[in-house]
Amino acid sequence: MRYPLATSPSRGGPAGNAALAALVLAVLSYSLVQTMLVPTVGVLQRDLRTSPAAASWAVLSSTLLTSAVLTPLISRLGDRHGKRRVLVATLTVHLAGTLGAAFAWDVASLIVLRAVQGVSLALLPLALGLIRDVMPPHRVAGALGLTSGLVAGAAGAGLLVGGLLVDHASWRWLFAAGALLVAAALAAVLRWVPEGPTAPSGSLDVPGAALLGGALVAVLLGLTQGPAWGWASPAVLGLFAGCAVLSALFLAWERRVPHPLVDPALLLGPAIRTVHLGAFLLGAVQFVFYVLIPKLAEAPSGPGVPGGYGFGASVTVAGLILVPGTLCGLPASALAGRVEGRFGARAPLALGLAVSAAGGALLALEHHAVRHLVLGYAVIGTGFGFAMAALPRMVHQVSGPDTGATANGVNTVARTVGGAVGSQLAAAILASRTVPHTAVPAAHGYTVSFWTAAGVAAAGALLLLTGRRPGGSGFPTPTAPGRTRRADGARARSEP
Repeated sequence: MRYPLATSPSRGGPAGNAALAALVLAVLSYSLVQTMLVPTVGVLQRDLRTSPAAASWAVLSSTLLTSAVLTPLISRLGDRHGKRRVLVATLTVHLAGTLGAAFAWDVASLIVLRAVQGVSLALLPLALGLIRDVMPPHRVAGALGLTSGLVAGAAGAGLLVGGLLVDHASWRWLFAAGALLVAAALAAVLRWVPEGPTAPSGSLDVPGAALLGGALVAVLLGLTQGPAWGWASPAVLGLFAGCAVLSALFLAWERRVPHPLVDPALLLGPAIRTVHLGAFLLGAVQFVFYVLIPKLAEAPSGPGVPGGYGFGASVTVAGLILVPGTLCGLPASALAGRVEGRFGARAPLALGLAVSAAGGALLALEHHAVRHLVLGYAVIGTGFGFAMAALPRMVHQVSGPDTGATANGVNTVARTVGGAVGSQLAAAILASRTVPHTAVPAAHGYTVSFWTAAGVAAAGALLLLTGRRPGGSGFPTPTAPGRTRRADGARARSEP
């Protein structure tokens, strides 16, 4: 079949700009709300009279699990039934969960409502998929880079806003402010974003969704509970083994079902698997620094304090340390297209990881003053800007209109799983290096963690620069109307 363009007024000029602004607002309503909550773990533990583990589940773990499971399914629904329609539904559920969380009466209700908010991760792939439908072709790459670059930028801004609200008001105001942002995004999408093309109809792959969801739950639950249960415990090892088995069953099922949830070519095709690996490594590196820099800034200082290496910063000041890096990432996102045009499709992602590695090395060598943290993260944030802008552009080049949201959904989940690995890696390194006779992380634990993150980023950059490129560049050229583009670069047969 031929894929019609969105209504012509939306593909350029003021209408196109308004649609892009609405989609950016939708993405920000996800990214800002998620990072605003990071500073609340201790506050929730105190106000809701709960344990650190339960507070951590309320802030991150419950949302992480549901988002990883639901994002591929919601993305596929968007490709099949209309990305705008599914985006509106997702924003509505996100709004309900956010409003409900503001009135949570105990930690159990907050965990459930935060799990409902997990649908919000799908806003990113849906928005990225819609950009190619509502923007003129010559502006698609730039709009993808801008939108994804803002995700990295919003992380620091969210921590700052969250710190201000936590320091000066109730944690409930975080959800109230988030609900206002989600409501504004919903209104903007309803007003300015038109519907795009849909894929041929077909039955929903429920068994595939169950297998993929089970595999993701197993690996993320194992990563989340590993520190509490023990990495070598039967429960954790069983979860990792279950993930491997379910993943193999999922791939086998997807290769034989007529209408797969995710075409295996969108997972392991020669061109796109590198994009997913890059997203995984980027997520791991990002979360190492998201966890460690605020933790180091907030650590107490002084000769009478165990460790005594921190700066005793408030949550707000810890967020401020990340702001320069956030701002540096925005122009880097804008420059990603020029780097791609001159050096190839992989270059911005490789450059982003390399720059992040350099920033991590700077922090490993020197992190004994606040200015060192600011400078180091400014370099790291610049790298994140290049890398985040590169990912959706690379996905765009290897997916067709009928698989854009699905491919971006898989890529987003890869970065999410990488983030879970990175955060646990940082926590494990600190836990293994403590001040004698205390549970306080030793100063050299931060040094080792920064070097580890720098090494992961450098390895990713090297892999991208030296890896085999299928078919030359590894990215297919656009196909003629009436044909879809497969992620492995081969032309699929025309749909009737």
